[in-house]
Amino acid sequence: MYSLSEVTLALLDGFATSLELFGLTLLFALPLGLIISFGSMSKFKPISYLTRVFVWIIRGTPLMLQILVVFYAPGLIFGTPIFSQSRFLAALITFVINYSCYFSEIYRGGIEGIPRGQYEAGQVLGMTKGQIFFKVVLMQVVKRIVPPMSNEIITLVKDTSLVRVITVIEIIKVAEKFAAKGLIWPLFYTAVFYLVFCGLLTLLFGYIEKKLDYYKV
Repeated sequence: MYSLSEVTLALLDGFATSLELFGLTLLFALPLGLIISFGSMSKFKPISYLTRVFVWIIRGTPLMLQILVVFYAPGLIFGTPIFSQSRFLAALITFVINYSCYFSEIYRGGIEGIPRGQYEAGQVLGMTKGQIFFKVVLMQVVKRIVPPMSNEIITLVKDTSLVRVITVIEIIKVAEKFAAKGLIWPLFYTAVFYLVFCGLLTLLFGYIEKKLDYYKV
C-alpha cells in the first residue's frame, strides 16, 4: 500500500511534465498566434484565405486527434516514426499549433475591435502608425483580450492531460498506473493539483484585469 506522501511525490513528478508542456506551449503559441492573426487580417487575399482555412481546420478538429496525427503521420508518410524517441516533442508541436490558432482569433478580435476613429485621431495628431499602435491601441487591445485569453490558458492546463494518449507521462498517466495496481483514489487526487494551479491562474488574471481597468474600451 502506498502512503499519501509517496503518491503525492509521484503525482508531482507527473504534474511537472504537465507544467513543462503548459509553459512551453505559452512561450511559443503566444507570439505565433499574433503572427497568424496578422495573416488572417492581411489585405493580400491569398494569405488571408489560406490562414483562415488553416485556423478553421485546427479549431474545428479535436486536439486529441491532432496529437495522434502529429505523432503517427510522419511514420506513415515517410516510413520512419520521427517522434518515437520524443513523444513530448510531438505533444508540444501539436499544442503550439492548436493554441496559436485559438490565440490568433483572440488577437484578431481585440485588434479589429478598436474603433477606426482612434487610428484616424492619431494620424491627425501627426503620429506614425507605430506610435499609434504602441501608445494608443496596444493597452486597449490587451484589456480586451485578457478575459478570453485567461479562459484559453486555464483550458490549456487541463488539456495537457490529453498527451497520455501517446503515453507521455503526465499526472493522470501516473495516477492510472496506481489505478492499474488497484489504487483508485490517486486518480481523483489529481483534481487537487489542477484546482490549485487553475485557482492561482484565476487570481493572477483577476489582478491583471484590475490593473488594466484604467484603460477604458
